Amino acid sequence: MSVRQISRILPGALALALTGCTGSGDSFLQPGGPIAAAQRTELFQIFGWTMIAILPVFVLVPLLLWRYRYRNAKARYTPDWDRSAILEVLMWGVPLVIVVVLSAQLYRTTHALDPVQPLASENPPLRVQVVGLDWKWLFLYPDLGIATVNELAFPVETSVALDLTTDTVMQSFLISALAGQIYAMPGMRTRLHILADAPGSFEGENTQFNGTGFPAQRFAARAMSAADFDAWVAQVRADGQPLTEASYALLAESSTGAQAQARLGAEGMAPGVLHFSTVEGDLFHSILHRYMHGNPVPPSAQPGAVGYAPETAEQTR
Repeated sequence: MSVRQISRILPGALALALTGCTGSGDSFLQPGGPIAAAQRTELFQIFGWTMIAILPVFVLVPLLLWRYRYRNAKARYTPDWDRSAILEVLMWGVPLVIVVVLSAQLYRTTHALDPVQPLASENPPLRVQVVGLDWKWLFLYPDLGIATVNELAFPVETSVALDLTTDTVMQSFLISALAGQIYAMPGMRTRLHILADAPGSFEGENTQFNGTGFPAQRFAARAMSAADFDAWVAQVRADGQPLTEASYALLAESSTGAQAQARLGAEGMAPGVLHFSTVEGDLFHSILHRYMHGNPVPPSAQPGAVGYAPETAEQTR
């Protein structure tokens, strides 16, 4: 078997092995959209190029040990040999070529997979505002006037523009099967675009440890047909409750999605999921800009405080 054949087989074997470790299969090794598919291709290409340097080591080391074993009298003894031009070129030239190729490839893919760049789609883009809380994710649909907790729904083959921030500590937003992770920080807006090729449900999570409820900070990213998405929007408006300053104050307290359900009286919904039929004011703008004044937020205006509301910090200045 040639080196080229081995380099073609090993990436597939690696994908099979790593996919078995993911459990639910929500991984970029089983991509649900073009970004994750490009990331998987990038991994395989890097793996193939590095095998050019790694495989000879695994092959030649056992051969050298066998060739120059103590009992092999046929092994050539050359105590005065100290340099070979061919070996020098191979030992330094091959790694240099690999580094140059991988550097150029990394530069190209870094720009091609820029999270700020919209994804090509024949359908109108969908805007979603994402707020990281302890320990749940809030999704605001500004063009639809609805909001959800721990459930991100969107139509297939549609570019979804996510604007991310947090109303607490820094968090890391990740939907492995659709896109890479990106950080969200209080007082800062981060942009990420995702797109799903087919209907399906993908696991999203926060990968930045932020307290005792960290393991429960997961959500479902659900890609639907256009008709199913319209029906989902209608359902959210029908069974949801208004998202007001008072309800957001309860939502912003440190709690998991299940605990927030109990506090807001929405236990009848899916575990950890909440629906809001309306959103009062420009909540995302309020959360984002109350961290931008350069003044410390008073204890009474911090998430988790009694009577907390997103506008409290602005009113106290």
